[in-house]
Amino acid sequence: MQTELGPVLVLAGAGSGKTRVLTHRIAYLIQQNLVPAENILAVTFTNKAAQEMRERVQRSLANIPGQHTSTSKLWLGTFHSICARMLRLDADRLGFSRQFSIYDTEDQIALLRRILEKMSVPHEHLSANQARHRISKAKNGFIHPENYFDFYRPSQQEEVLARVYEVYQQRLRENNAMDFDDLLLKPLLLFQQYPEILQNYQRRFRYILVDEFQDTNRAQYIWLKALAGATRHLFVVGDDDQSIYRWRGAEVRNILDFENDFPECKIFRLEQNYRSTANILAAAHSVIVNNKNRMSKQLWTRREEGERVIVLAAANEYHEAETIHDKIREEFGRQSAEGRNYGRSFRDFAILYRTNAQSRLIEDVLRRNGIPYIIIGGLRFYERKEVKDILAYLRVIANPADGVSLRRVINFPLRGIGDATINKLEQFAQSQQITTFQAVERAAEIASISAGLRNKILEFHRFLNKYMQLKNTLSLPEWCNALVDDLNLIQQLKQEDEQERIENIRELMLAISEFAAQNPGATIDSFLERVALITDIDNWDTKGNAVTLMTLHSAKGLEFPIVFIAGLEEGLFPLLRGEENAQESDLEEERRLFYVGVTRAQEKLYLSYSQTRSRYGNGTHHCYPSRFLAELDERLLKQAVVRRQRFYDYEDEPEPDTSMPVYEDESQEAGVVRPGRWVMHTSFGRGRIVSVDGSGDSMKVTVHFEDAGQKKILVKYGNLRLI
Repeated sequence: MQTELGPVLVLAGAGSGKTRVLTHRIAYLIQQNLVPAENILAVTFTNKAAQEMRERVQRSLANIPGQHTSTSKLWLGTFHSICARMLRLDADRLGFSRQFSIYDTEDQIALLRRILEKMSVPHEHLSANQARHRISKAKNGFIHPENYFDFYRPSQQEEVLARVYEVYQQRLRENNAMDFDDLLLKPLLLFQQYPEILQNYQRRFRYILVDEFQDTNRAQYIWLKALAGATRHLFVVGDDDQSIYRWRGAEVRNILDFENDFPECKIFRLEQNYRSTANILAAAHSVIVNNKNRMSKQLWTRREEGERVIVLAAANEYHEAETIHDKIREEFGRQSAEGRNYGRSFRDFAILYRTNAQSRLIEDVLRRNGIPYIIIGGLRFYERKEVKDILAYLRVIANPADGVSLRRVINFPLRGIGDATINKLEQFAQSQQITTFQAVERAAEIASISAGLRNKILEFHRFLNKYMQLKNTLSLPEWCNALVDDLNLIQQLKQEDEQERIENIRELMLAISEFAAQNPGATIDSFLERVALITDIDNWDTKGNAVTLMTLHSAKGLEFPIVFIAGLEEGLFPLLRGEENAQESDLEEERRLFYVGVTRAQEKLYLSYSQTRSRYGNGTHHCYPSRFLAELDERLLKQAVVRRQRFYDYEDEPEPDTSMPVYEDESQEAGVVRPGRWVMHTSFGRGRIVSVDGSGDSMKVTVHFEDAGQKKILVKYGNLRLI
């Protein structure tokens, strides 16, 4: 925290207090008058983390006698919020107004779908969602449409995608809109085209701090290096073992290569963990050391050894869900049985899984048994239809060029203006080189639209104009309430008995009022930007008494007393799509994801897998325990015996083979061939048994070898020996 200026890399392991390091570093710089608050830029990945960091810095400064600096002068926020702030100041230099819209996934897909239709690209050749993913990947790699083929080999599909990418960017500009990736890409264009803007920011930001550095993509790293400039005062904190977002462009090489890019950098390692018990940390380490591309480190703790990690073997996914429920109930029951009050609450439990599809059965069991739960990563509040419809009105009024939002609201509530009429408006706009909003204004000129429809369109235009004028005279909450009343939405939904949708609209009005109260002078633009940049974690109520369900990706940065990781089976976790073509880097990413899941647990960790699992459209499959279970040090594990549940008919299914993950080491005979045992093979080297089939002379074992990968071997002739 007190090192001199210059580049610094802090390798901060899970639960090692990296946020504390960052906040104390900022406070130290200000306290020692090394850098004024207004010359510090601090960047993280979630709004929640940014807010917590700001509050901690303010508390640290408040404890210093004579220190009255306010954190309001700090540039502290997410990459996207900082970049959006830059763009609001200079968007006109790039051909956008400062009121540009920020398109979310649904908006992007809607725009791309129309582009693909107009280009006559068959859905089976390239879907809108596929195009969105590919374009996002290109942008995160700082690849523009004009240099697309510098990075991708020309082919028919790539040529189509390059053209779609080019047209997509044109349409975004016409709509005065940017997507999430543009928020990172456009500032770099600003810096390239207007070096004086970059120089101004370099003078302003004399010291830059970055949280979760391992999650940065290429564009973000280029942005950081550009801002650091010649002074190179860049303080980054991260953990390569927790780099889990490669699918959205994150490059673990950024942290691995930081020392090469900044040879003069100082490296500090934070290896003391304040979160988990010693057994949980040792279990996490025994798996992550199998990754070859990592920086050396080993977490330790002064906490107690704690309980061993518990492995649950279930007959199928239904049984797995029931078993998880039973263990939650059991944890509550232990309080009175042992005469101790652990003070357990439902919020102490988290159930983590690899894919969202796994949550359904777990939800069913919890709901049926009266256990409250919350899902992180489900349908976000601001993605609900009635909420998005109202937000689309706000966006059109703030940015009339936003054709995607205009298309959404022109017939909401129903006005009798259908798709055919909207298409005619858009065609007229294109022929006249004007926006769709301007085409609405000039609807009387479009002969192909009937007089009755023209009147409806012009009435819609008058409605929008009215609220464009009112936004300058009413406060934000007053203006929004007037709009919703004028649209008569509540009354319509009452007639349709849509109480939940009514509550969602009222909740939106409350959110707008709260935003205005917290931000004096709040505008439509500022509220829309907040909504666009908000994440699921930002809305999570940590005080609510409910079990938390979420994917492992969503769990990063969180902690819970008791954690369940479900679905630890080959093909599900690790999830290696197209396994025959999977690269070592894919497996290492999955292993890092498992490491993140394990290190969320403070006191107790359950790992579960099913022997059979139904796959959509493919029937029921036999499952093999995940290789990650085999990589765990068996001395740290305990096999739980689970009972059959009464809720489902398992008559035709095998009992769980409770020997499969095996992990009661003290009761095992030295010569027993069983999963989890280490073996040596004359050709393949050292490996660990994943599963055992058969017995006697016909016994076969599946072994994951450290160098040769997974092999199935007949024990009698396999040249294996237990070690």
